[in-house]
Amino acid sequence: MDRANTARSEGSIGSDFLQLDVREAPPGGLADWLAGQLRSAIADGRLPVGGRLPASRVLAAELRVSRGVVTEAYRRLIDDGHAAGRGRAGTVIVAAPVLPPAPSPDRLSGKVITPLPGAEVFDAVRAAPAWIDLTPGVPDLTAFPRAAWLRAERAVLDELEPSHFGYGDPRGAPSMRLAVSRWLARNRGIRADPGEIIVVSGVAQALTLLGQVLRQHGVLSVAVEDPGSLGARQHLHHCGLETPPAPVDDDGVRVACLDAPAVLLTPAHQFPTGVVLGGSRRRELLRWAAAGGIVLEDDYDAEHRYDRAPVPAVRSMLPEVCYMGSVSKLLAPALRVGWLLAPPRFFADLVAAKRFADLGNAVLAQLVLARLMETGELERQLRVVRGRHRRRRDAMIRAVASELPGAVVHGAAAGLHLTITFDADVDDVAVAAAALAEGVKVQPLSWHRQLPGRPGLVLGYAARTATEIAEGVAVLGRLVGLSP
Repeated sequence: MDRANTARSEGSIGSDFLQLDVREAPPGGLADWLAGQLRSAIADGRLPVGGRLPASRVLAAELRVSRGVVTEAYRRLIDDGHAAGRGRAGTVIVAAPVLPPAPSPDRLSGKVITPLPGAEVFDAVRAAPAWIDLTPGVPDLTAFPRAAWLRAERAVLDELEPSHFGYGDPRGAPSMRLAVSRWLARNRGIRADPGEIIVVSGVAQALTLLGQVLRQHGVLSVAVEDPGSLGARQHLHHCGLETPPAPVDDDGVRVACLDAPAVLLTPAHQFPTGVVLGGSRRRELLRWAAAGGIVLEDDYDAEHRYDRAPVPAVRSMLPEVCYMGSVSKLLAPALRVGWLLAPPRFFADLVAAKRFADLGNAVLAQLVLARLMETGELERQLRVVRGRHRRRRDAMIRAVASELPGAVVHGAAAGLHLTITFDADVDDVAVAAAALAEGVKVQPLSWHRQLPGRPGLVLGYAARTATEIAEGVAVLGRLVGLSP
């Protein structure tokens, strides 16, 4: 049996099978060259998902390079999410890069990315094929703590009484509400009794429930930040509520411009600009609320901070705030678990709305998540993904500086996305549509505006590797250069 077949039979692959020739490497760039060669081998199937890379000392000897070159190349693959270190089991391929699609004249990007998108737009964008998805609001899904989740699930099932498999409290499992109250106290400075908490299917359901209940209480409009989330506006419109815009500047929402009995805010990391609601604006907001205004706080991206100290939740200073949070940006949107805190005047009606919506969330996922919160696994997961997200953010900032030198970057200190703005002569909808036609998903900033403002793009970085980010931004740079 030859050496390539021997290596393959043992579960790892040698450099001869991969056809690596170190003489092709550029001077001074051995690790970068090797990482690129390995990515290509993963993409075309020579290195299959589940296969094991050669031991670093073995590959270094075969290539006649230092072991440090190989370990650095392996580290880059791990950072990219293509490989994972498994201790004595070595370095294993866990994901393959997606190859760019062939150009297609039949691509429907122009029908998906339109200036005035309808309620179905996000479903259509998710379904559209893409080579690189830079959609904002998605964490690194490859980092989901599968082993910790399985351990917690086994422990929960071992302890679960048969009665727990029946219908539960529409407010949520008691252990989940207790875990959330402790989590919020530790991480957001919020003191809340478990009895004040309603477990919901993410912030989307919380907004729908609040919209229904506010209408019952005679509230017909909720002011929203501008720019602000198109998706949030759509949920409020679905509830029959108007959404007058409230301008956002470098200190957050301009409270003096609020023109509604209620306001929806993302004060910890404003979507999409990334600004923080400043101290003077918070004091203005407190006075506005004391005069009867209703504050809805979406604690968006609050956990993901890199270059600044934690920002307290508005709810920590004002108990009358309707507060919403979830694990969608920390673990995965697919879990559909979040929480809602509401003042007494709305609480009973919100519980009734939740009861008639679905009789409560699935209990098993709540119990597993509660265990992760109580054992510290969720904090450990946050530390892991924070470092990875920071590196990917840095990669996107470098790519924007290189490929889009005229763009202004906003919101880099925290979160899972960057917003970039351009001079007024760039059509951001046209750029986003052209990017989708080439297999790169982004959102035009104008989607999230009701008032006139500079065009731009909203770019998610957390779910993509540094290599994919660089390639996707390079496509954007070329398209922006072609924009009329």
